[in-house]
Amino acid sequence: MPLISTYRVRDGDNSLGKARNFFHLHMVSDSTGETLMTVARAATAQYEDVQAIEHVYPLVRSTRQLDHVIDEIEHAPGIVLYTLVDAELASRLEQAGRAAGVPCVNILSPVFSVFQSYLNVRLTGRVGGQHALDADYFRRIDALNFTMLHDDGQIPDDLDEADVVLLGVSRTSKTPTCIYLANRGIKAANIPIVPDIPLPRQLQESRKALIVAVIASVERIQQVRQNRILSLSAANFANETYVDRRVIAREISVTRKICAENGWPLIDVTRRSIEETAAEIMTLYRTHKSELADSSA
Repeated sequence: MPLISTYRVRDGDNSLGKARNFFHLHMVSDSTGETLMTVARAATAQYEDVQAIEHVYPLVRSTRQLDHVIDEIEHAPGIVLYTLVDAELASRLEQAGRAAGVPCVNILSPVFSVFQSYLNVRLTGRVGGQHALDADYFRRIDALNFTMLHDDGQIPDDLDEADVVLLGVSRTSKTPTCIYLANRGIKAANIPIVPDIPLPRQLQESRKALIVAVIASVERIQQVRQNRILSLSAANFANETYVDRRVIAREISVTRKICAENGWPLIDVTRRSIEETAAEIMTLYRTHKSELADSSA
């Protein structure tokens, strides 16, 4: 019998008449737990009206730490997902899962089996191997530093050192998208598009960077800007044109025109997550790099 609790979702004082199922989801890792959370959330998202109550246990590397985890699982039984390299700890967690009558799954085990059979090499059992301080790690840190220094149009003089330059009007998620790209090792700068204010001349001089713009629907931008104003004091935001639909529509029109004139790709992010937007930009960037390599050959 699955251990699921059902509650009726309410919005303020008005019941939506919609039941939602909650279950406990325990994620046990000997590293940061990022892999587990990504997999678990991707799986949970496929089930309507089901929400996980997440219990995350990172850096579990000793028997004492595992004992605490097992106590928590016994107190709130639910699905257990884990990535423990240490065979003894993994075995103990599996035994505790069976004793509690809950599923306990090593999410990397099938992947390890495929790799081992195909590569015919022994598993090293190295904890947190994906977080090694190697050249790739420092490349990501360098990209993140560059991105933070070049946020919101700052330091335009060295734009051609960027891998990607992201353009867009206010509140189209330029900064978080650039940070996401930086975490993938891509140096990303972002520049706001404001009607009647020229873009930096360095954009036209750029030969290396992929230049791409983002837009969203008028309704979406207006909603985000209104929420932004609510989070700030009225004294800091007295400009009513910021949320005026006609002004926003003009900003979007100007963005479209700029991209059309320069042949820059344009992405509509109205219904896209930051991850989806970044994925499309990375696809464009790979094509851009390939074209640059061909032209210089």
